[in-house]
Amino acid sequence: MDFKEYQKESIKTDLNVVVKNSNLAYYALGLCDEAGEVAGKVKKLYRDYNGELTEEYKKEIEKELGDVIWYLSQMCTKLGLDFNEVAKMNLDKLNSRKERNKLSGSGDNR
Repeated sequence: MDFKEYQKESIKTDLNVVVKNSNLAYYALGLCDEAGEVAGKVKKLYRDYNGELTEEYKKEIEKELGDVIWYLSQMCTKLGLDFNEVAKMNLDKLNSRKERNKLSGSGDNR
């Protein structure tokens, strides 16, 4: 499955499209929430399991990463963007930075 297919299929599970006109903030806040859940799982890995990653715990993190992808996909749809193109653009940007030795540092336009 590629992102384009995921984007097409995942919209069918977005109750906000069906129930009401939601705004971009709903998806942005959901993305932050789910990213926080990923971070929380990683924190608890160190707090509760001494940093030892089991296959079972990896699956728990994987579930949260899936939720992050869902919100990314819905934001792309809401903005009229192709998820595949967003992913490609990001890789192009990172490869350009790598070629110019600008992967580290700060600033959006390096």
